[in-house]
Amino acid sequence: MEPFVFMKLSYSSSRLATFLFSVVLIGVHSVARVTLPENVIVPAVIAFGDSIVDQGANNNLTTVVKANFSPYGKDFVAGKPTGRFSNNKTPADMIVEELGIKELLPAYLDPSLDEKELLTGVSFASGGSGYDPQTPKIVGVLSCSDQLRQFKEYIGKLKHIVGEKRTQSILANSLFLVVAGSDDLANTYFTIGIRKLQYDIPSYTNLMVSSASDFIKDIYQLGARRIGVFSAPPIGCLPSQRTLGGGGLRRCAEKYNNAASLYNKKLKQQLEYLNRTLAQSRIIYLDIYNPIVAIIENPIKYGLEVVDRGCCGTGNIEVSILCNHLLPTCPDDSKYFFWDSYHPTNKGYSILC
Repeated sequence: MEPFVFMKLSYSSSRLATFLFSVVLIGVHSVARVTLPENVIVPAVIAFGDSIVDQGANNNLTTVVKANFSPYGKDFVAGKPTGRFSNNKTPADMIVEELGIKELLPAYLDPSLDEKELLTGVSFASGGSGYDPQTPKIVGVLSCSDQLRQFKEYIGKLKHIVGEKRTQSILANSLFLVVAGSDDLANTYFTIGIRKLQYDIPSYTNLMVSSASDFIKDIYQLGARRIGVFSAPPIGCLPSQRTLGGGGLRRCAEKYNNAASLYNKKLKQQLEYLNRTLAQSRIIYLDIYNPIVAIIENPIKYGLEVVDRGCCGTGNIEVSILCNHLLPTCPDDSKYFFWDSYHPTNKGYSILC
């Protein structure tokens, strides 16, 4: 494995999985050029959050936020829609494969899940969820509290399979991914607006960061130590938000992006505090905002042509049930950064991961 420069608590390179691996192994307390030992194994990846790492949790929920139908999964194994909000894999799949754990990360709620899969990790994430407790209620998906409850259940199953000692070892050495915040800002605050009467943007981002911090402390108390927390993306540049808030020319909605930037600044500061105060923790802030902005501003550099709309339908508003087999898809999704109006293509994810 090639050496690289290790950056404390932020990341803007395209090799997210390699960065995560380095954090798992050496922590976040210095800047150094390192070569990672090849004999160190990460036992599992465990994911929480929203549709970016939803591996099919929403399939059997009573919600419109689903992706278990075509054209989702168009480029997945056998063209099968699995509930992943992409034409192919998610970042969670790419990370477990990059770390040599397994090819795909399954959903904890997958009815066909083999108990052996529990030993190498699962995803509890639910598309449409967020840190704000109101966010999942709007669309009837799993909240952070629901995901935490399932995680406790998962720990009980691990103990039954391998015992208390090995369970604690798996948890302490696994990589935890927490991906949320986009739906809070894009949907709950701006589009639906149910929080606007209660909060201005600074106070709402405080609510989000407080809830994120509480969730991280909860999983820490249950044994998590190596935790990567994703920033919010530039939500104003998502195709759907361009359509809803970007005016007739569908420019990036700067008010939305400014809110995401403010949240990210506060989140990063809080994660630095948690990393200092939670014993033996390795908690990192994973910046996806700036890499996505870089891709959108210079798509040709990354082998892309279209970054302002998705591949599905018109690409301006279609997502979830609005992106369906009755609509056309673009002839070559590898030229698009976005698959639908909210989620990247497999090509987009591969650039980031």
